[in-house]
Amino acid sequence: MTNITRLHHALPLSSDVAAATNELDTAVAKAVAEAKAAGLPQGLIVAILHGHAHAETHWMVAK
Repeated sequence: MTNITRLHHALPLSSDVAAATNELDTAVAKAVAEAKAAGLPQGLIVAILHGHAHAETHWMVAK
């Protein structure tokens, strides 16, 4: 797993990475708020987010 960047070792983050991180965080928060407003059960929202996190982790490790 030598191709994985550990962000805490790369601090301070470049402005591009910081902007992308903030944009991702904002988009996820907005999507969760919209899903809640649409009436999706909180457990389903958590399950979907967990599934994506698991898939991304698998992709990183398998790469």
